[in-house]
Amino acid sequence: MAPCFASPAVDAQGCGRYEPPMDDAFLLSLAAGLAQRAAATIMAVRARGFDVLRKHDRTPVTEADHAAEALIVEGLRRDTPAIPVIAEEEMAAGRVVDCGGEFWLVDPLDGTREFAQLRDEFTVNVGLVRDGRAVLGAVALPATGELFTGIVGSGAWKRTVAGEHPIQVRAPPAEGLHVMASRHHATDAELAEFLQNFRVATLTNIGSAVKFCRLAEGAADLYPRLGRTMEWDTAAPQAVLEAAGGTVQRMDGGPLTYGKPGWANPPFLCSGGQA
Repeated sequence: MAPCFASPAVDAQGCGRYEPPMDDAFLLSLAAGLAQRAAATIMAVRARGFDVLRKHDRTPVTEADHAAEALIVEGLRRDTPAIPVIAEEEMAAGRVVDCGGEFWLVDPLDGTREFAQLRDEFTVNVGLVRDGRAVLGAVALPATGELFTGIVGSGAWKRTVAGEHPIQVRAPPAEGLHVMASRHHATDAELAEFLQNFRVATLTNIGSAVKFCRLAEGAADLYPRLGRTMEWDTAAPQAVLEAAGGTVQRMDGGPLTYGKPGWANPPFLCSGGQA
């Protein structure tokens, strides 16, 4: 059964917070609720207009990034005070966090370039890491109203206005693989060379963690990532994809793990069914 996405509440008299059980269903419920609230905040910013600024590394950032992150981080630190939170914009501002063996990874707006270009390919990612592995995550797609969630070993789900249902990866179709790739590496010769090892039926270039989600729901089969990503980009969607039966591996076949110095990921390969 899919977890309920109710937010933690005060007690019956409204005079103090209770201590909810910190099982994975509760943690996923918390992540999902915050991701959905952040998605609504992002769409409100888009509706009224926004400026695009540049961080020290020249990557774009907007009011929506900061507002969504503030909402998520406040909620996680309030309801899971013992679990450290690693969030993209705080890291960009130089915040230092001792993450320990369990921590949240938050990308409040994955696909800021797409958001700034008024495309719909951006997500909100809230993932939990334990002992170096992504164990659960929520990925909201603000522009389409979709929400993907998963607990590795328990299952994955997709929610829309029509309701919620379990999802799983598919076996590769006979005609060949539907490959997802980054929009910003569409002309990458290294990617073309890599794909020569596979029977490819279609190639779709889009931004953000949407690619993981399409594999998880059985709409695509392969996503090679040869360029740079950060851990907050991938923790939540990796958990969703692996919960749906897919795999995320480094190019040497090892697992994509978390808590690395500098938070940067190596190249990796996401697969649905056996590709």
